Amino acid sequence: MAEHSSLDRRGFVFAGAVLGAGTLAACTSNEPENDNSSSQQQNVSTGGDNDRPGRRVTIGFSAPAADHGWIAAIAKNAQAQARRYSDVTFRPVEPTNDINQQISAVESLISQKVNVLVLLPNDGEQLNQVARKATDAGIPVVNLDRIFPDKLAYRTWIGGDNYGMGVAAGHYVGTRLRQKGVANPVIVEIQGIATLPLTQDRSKGFADALKTYGFSVTAKQDAKFTVETGNQVASNLLQAHKKIDALWNHDDDQGVGVLAAIKQAGRREFFMVGGAGSANAMREIKSGNSVLEATVTYSPTMASSAVRIARLIAQGKGMSDLVEQGVPQSITLASETISRQNVDRYLPLGFES
Repeated sequence: MAEHSSLDRRGFVFAGAVLGAGTLAACTSNEPENDNSSSQQQNVSTGGDNDRPGRRVTIGFSAPAADHGWIAAIAKNAQAQARRYSDVTFRPVEPTNDINQQISAVESLISQKVNVLVLLPNDGEQLNQVARKATDAGIPVVNLDRIFPDKLAYRTWIGGDNYGMGVAAGHYVGTRLRQKGVANPVIVEIQGIATLPLTQDRSKGFADALKTYGFSVTAKQDAKFTVETGNQVASNLLQAHKKIDALWNHDDDQGVGVLAAIKQAGRREFFMVGGAGSANAMREIKSGNSVLEATVTYSPTMASSAVRIARLIAQGKGMSDLVEQGVPQSITLASETISRQNVDRYLPLGFES
């Protein structure tokens, strides 16, 4: 959830989620949809009368380029959610991994005087100034995932729990190893980009949870959040460790490469836990024929929630399940564990890697 460069875990490819071309994508005037597509199921219920049409608002949206499954799902969820409301005009700008282009795109939304802005920055620190410019102009900013260092730059932050991902994975691994009666397990960890704060938070959560079982990580290596590097790193670790008891891979997108390496090596003596909650990972889990037994969520449905929250803020409403009259300043989503027992419930929320 920390700010970082376009090489971050959420700056990658997924065909099919394109927000438009040119400096500004076409403005979308929305009508409620009644279909039952998976994107329709990726919504956070606020209850009460908040979903009834209210004052018409324009929501500006900016995010990195959709060149990774997770980030593509962010864009797809945001647009699908906006379409549910007849009182929302959704105005996305062209996604980009170029910092200066994203700044210019956000400035264009400010000049158009949108009512509220949902912004997932390529880099929170480098985009902080333009977010502050928006708030100073009276446009509330909903900061999605990668946080701005200046709290005056945003009205509300919403994102996942990186430390919590590690904790969830650690508890699953620890519990399963206890069940199997393994006393001195070989536990391997495949990170995303080791230097990023979000990766460090995940690793710390994992280590802290394992410690409660008396376990620790035997070996870890980062795989840069890419399929290719995931394959290479997994191959190296499999060669270095002739016996492994458990493996945690931080990211289901790079996990495509990790699983390919495991299958190619013909290794099945260990179980694996993934991270983020991709649909292909869930299908592996559901099959019951894979070393992948579970994945811990960092769900792109947060974009759906961000749009809903942005609408409430622009209309001067609060969250109806809370006593307070305004939307909270910070919302951290829990990391949930998906296993074969509950995978059917989560499959509609999965994103394709």
